[in-house]
Amino acid sequence: MNDRALAFAGLLQACQLVRQIADTGDAQTAPLATCVDSLFRFDADSVEAVYGSATELRPGLELLIAQIDGGQDRDAMLLRLLASVLRVERSYHAQRTLADKLRQGLEHIARQREHLGATHPTILGRLGDLYAETISNLRPRIMVQGNPVYLQQPPVVAEIRAVLLGALRSAVLWRQLGGSQWDLYLRRRHMLAAAKEWLNAAR
Repeated sequence: MNDRALAFAGLLQACQLVRQIADTGDAQTAPLATCVDSLFRFDADSVEAVYGSATELRPGLELLIAQIDGGQDRDAMLLRLLASVLRVERSYHAQRTLADKLRQGLEHIARQREHLGATHPTILGRLGDLYAETISNLRPRIMVQGNPVYLQQPPVVAEIRAVLLGALRSAVLWRQLGGSQWDLYLRRRHMLAAAKEWLNAAR
């Protein structure tokens, strides 16, 4: 099966989580854990192993299918956020020392995450700080729209930043697998078929 489709589903799922948190101040626990855990699987044996299993990416696979084949179901705000993440990924790729700094930061958080769990506020807070120290310095910055009441709360901002790190992880993985903007244009049918195949396997 096409691993690029799975990585792209992970990216979409993370972007959808960002929107959910920005709008409601909260996120579903299971997708949040999948996103955060992917940051700490440095040497996974496969793309699927980065996320635990394809089952954990069912919401992202369904989103991918909807965005390619959904017509009026396409989410313009989600796609704008996705485009912002991909632009930052290109900036990140150009900063070779940044990857080492990010890896070191994640390794420092890893042991505490094993003890507290991926969705513990302390872990989300530390990941948010790591994002602020690294990815926030890249241009263009990712601008997140949502409910101002929640976007002014430091714990919510930290959670959004933690998920954006997960989104960037998926974007980097997708690019490493040969992903490009052409996947969304010239290879749409191929991506759609691969997403449906993964979704069937995840059931």
